[in-house]
Amino acid sequence: MTPADRPAGVGLSGDPRSGGAGGAAGAASAARAERRLAEIGVLVVMVFWAANFIVVKDVLRLMPPVGFTFLRYALAAIALVLYLRWSEGALRWPHGGWRILLLGGLGFGLYQILWTVGLQTTSAGDSALLIAATPVFTAIVAVAIGTDTITPLKAAGVVASFIGVALVIAAGVGIELSGDPVGFVLTLTAAFCWAAYTALGARVLRRHSPLVLTAWATIGGTIVLAPIGVAQLAAPGAVLATTTGDWIGVAFAIAFSGLLAAALANVVVFHGVRLVGPTRITTLQALVPAMAVVLAFFLLAEPIRPVQVLGGVVIVLGVAMTRRASAGVGVARR
Repeated sequence: MTPADRPAGVGLSGDPRSGGAGGAAGAASAARAERRLAEIGVLVVMVFWAANFIVVKDVLRLMPPVGFTFLRYALAAIALVLYLRWSEGALRWPHGGWRILLLGGLGFGLYQILWTVGLQTTSAGDSALLIAATPVFTAIVAVAIGTDTITPLKAAGVVASFIGVALVIAAGVGIELSGDPVGFVLTLTAAFCWAAYTALGARVLRRHSPLVLTAWATIGGTIVLAPIGVAQLAAPGAVLATTTGDWIGVAFAIAFSGLLAAALANVVVFHGVRLVGPTRITTLQALVPAMAVVLAFFLLAEPIRPVQVLGGVVIVLGVAMTRRASAGVGVARR
C-alpha cells in the first residue's frame, strides 16, 4: 500500500490514531524506503535486459526475430497468468481489460514488430540511438496525460542520459545516420509505442496492480505478435537449429527472455512506475547499453573503449539528476 492509497489518519505502526508529526514522519520515511527498494529492483531488471542482448545474440541466427519474440512473450503470458491465478485464487477479467490488452498490443506487440522491421533498413547503432529516445517521449506523454511532472532538472537529466547512450553506441557499434528514412520513422514510432505504453500504464496502475497490468498486457502483446510470429516460424527453413546444442541454446534463450527479461522484469518495472513515475523509471533504461558493454567485457571478452566509459559516466549523471529532480514525488494522480 502506498501513502496515496492509505486512508487518512492511518499510520504505519498499525495504530489508526498514530497521526501527527511522528506518524507523518514515519509514513514519509517508509514511503522513501519503498521507492528506494523499487528502484533497486528496476536496476536489477536493467541487468537482465543488458544480459538479454547477449543471450539472444546467437539465437537470432537460428530463428526469425518476430518468431522468437512471439515464443518468449507467449511463455511470459502463460507464466504470468498462472501466477496471477495462484496469487489471487481466481482469474478475473479486469476493469478496463480491453484497454489493457490494447496497451499491451501497443507496447509489446506493435513495438517489437516496428523495431524489427525498422532494423532491416537501419544499422544496429542507429536503431539503438533512436530507441534511446524513449525516455524523452515518455516524459512528453506522461506530462500531457497527467501521470508525471517535469522540471528543468528532470528534463536535463533525461537529455544527459540520452547523450551518454549516444556516446556508448558511437564508440561501440557506431552511429551512421545514413539509413533508409522509412527505417528511422518505424524505429522512432516503436520508441513512441513503448513510451505511450509506459505513460498510459501509469493510469492503469491507479486501479490495478503491476502484476495484473503486466499479465493482461502481455497477453495483448502476444496476440498482436502471433500472426507474424507463427508465419515466420512456419516458413520453410526459417528455424536453423539442428543440433542438440542449438536447441538447448534456443530453449535457454526463450526461457531467460520470456520468464526473466519479459515477465518478471515488466512487473518490477511497473511497480517502480507506480511508485516514482514513468519518466524516472524509463530514464534508468539508459543504463542498459552501458551495462551490456560491461557484461560483454566479462562474458565475451569484448573491449571497453574510453569513450564508452565517458558515456557511462554521463548516463549515471543524467540518471542522478532525474532522480534528484523527482525525489519524494510519486506518480501524479488526478
